[in-house]
Amino acid sequence: MGLHATVTITYNDDMKLTIFGANGQTGRLLTRLALDRGHTVTAVVRRPSADVDSRARTRVVPSLDDTAEVRSAVAGADAVFSAIGPRKRADAPVAAPAARAILAGMGDTPQRFVVISAAPVAPPSADDSFISRRIALPLIGTLLRPVYDDLREMERALAESPALWTAFRPPMLTSGPAKGKYLTRVGGSVPRHFTVSRADLADAMLASLGRPETERAPVGVAG
Repeated sequence: MGLHATVTITYNDDMKLTIFGANGQTGRLLTRLALDRGHTVTAVVRRPSADVDSRARTRVVPSLDDTAEVRSAVAGADAVFSAIGPRKRADAPVAAPAARAILAGMGDTPQRFVVISAAPVAPPSADDSFISRRIALPLIGTLLRPVYDDLREMERALAESPALWTAFRPPMLTSGPAKGKYLTRVGGSVPRHFTVSRADLADAMLASLGRPETERAPVGVAG
């Protein structure tokens, strides 16, 4: 990992946010939450979608390989989010190529960049349960190896970049309501917890903008 300059960013109650994948399951919740809290959102999607909150400024970027379009979408943003990721084995790789394309659009500007990874990306912590360490996570990691290889490559790209990145590592995502009592762990996954709602994940992602300790770090989150 290279050395990066220290950058001070001030976050407030009226930020300009760019959200890639704003029409996905988590992206929709993140977009709505950000708008509800008074932020200005540019929602980036591959094609026009009725799933994007009408209060957001929708920007259609058919291909993230179009660096000029990506650069324009992130220009002036206080923070950039990506809710792009594989939902099944056949989708991978998608997270790493998307992250690299967005990072290319950012160039050498150390913008805040928050993405979604997954708990099984890293080995379980020593304080996790025996079932998680020896059975559940190894089995899941084997069954969905292409997905987690994609996410590992995404995190590698982030670590090599000048971005002020945060990679959230949730366990299994659910569609339940926000509990507002989720746990986070900077530097690794939350042990002995197996689910978190997408609503709570969205809240944690947005809240991380006010937590400088989450910059350039993976963060576990679980409900």
